[in-house]
Amino acid sequence: MTPPADSAGSTPSAGIATALLDHARLARAGALRDRVLAEVGRVYIGNPQVVTVLLASLLARGHVLLEGVPGLAKTTLAKAIATSLGCQFRRIQFTPDLLPADITGTFVFNQKIHEFELRRGPLFAQLVLADEINRAPAKTQSALLEAMQERQVTIEGHTQALPEPFLVLATQNPVEQEGVYLLPEAQIDRFLVRIRLDYPTAADEVRMLQTYDRPVAQLRAVADVDELLEFASVVDAVHVEERLMGYIVRLVQATRQHPRVALGASPRASLALLRLAKAWALLSGREFATPDDVRALVGPALEHRIMVTTDAAIEGVSAAVVVSDVVARTKVIEPIAGVQMPVDLDLSPASS
Repeated sequence: MTPPADSAGSTPSAGIATALLDHARLARAGALRDRVLAEVGRVYIGNPQVVTVLLASLLARGHVLLEGVPGLAKTTLAKAIATSLGCQFRRIQFTPDLLPADITGTFVFNQKIHEFELRRGPLFAQLVLADEINRAPAKTQSALLEAMQERQVTIEGHTQALPEPFLVLATQNPVEQEGVYLLPEAQIDRFLVRIRLDYPTAADEVRMLQTYDRPVAQLRAVADVDELLEFASVVDAVHVEERLMGYIVRLVQATRQHPRVALGASPRASLALLRLAKAWALLSGREFATPDDVRALVGPALEHRIMVTTDAAIEGVSAAVVVSDVVARTKVIEPIAGVQMPVDLDLSPASS
């Protein structure tokens, strides 16, 4: 598989990408995705694309907000991902009385040595499931979001780095309104993606009924931390043509200009979509991103960053509807004022 050539006749894999993204490494990245999908699929019955988006978010060094009504196997999915990737897993059940120190840790006096010693909280893990994040008060939510952003926590003036890789998978029930502390829109924007889990298909639900009374499969690690860190370190080497960057920007800007939108996606959304497209391409075994990569991820990357107008909400127009409309109306190739673009680029999806 060869990427499209630029105006000088060279390929996007020239330079640093050639050194970092050789064919062997690209093949291993694609094989990693396939192994994880197969292993997680032994216990999780659902859309396999959800697993790929989670893996891409991890390689893009982002975090995930998982929304869905109870009973959709969100916890099972998180545990299966952590086990298959060989990551340390911790689950935090968010409750109204949860304090920041309960998740970050605190210093405890050790009477044997007559000194205070640090007792690390559950945030010190590589994959953290923040279950029902909207049940905890704002102060605790902020402590979690600070750890997500800085990848470190400060406990009584002492800064502690969090392990790598570090992925927070937060869950919330979108229809629950009583007894919860809704995440402010500005905090939701901190999540790289939001994944909405729908009810299973009829065929998947029948499979659940057929297998619920069988012993749960014992998953094994099909990857290791060193492998994940290796691929995360080369995501930025995936090539993205300037015209494809222009497509990303136009998609994001279109959300700000849409008549049904009160608040469009921020520039952070453009960066999120770019990083995700690079990770998605790497997991597909390619050293370059395509418009199809962007379109596959535009929903998870943008929907939670958009606020529709009151009239639109009353009429049942959701952010997902807006994003679908934006994708349908936005051309892949279109010149940007003030930006010089090559004229002979082929950004059509590459074939294997």
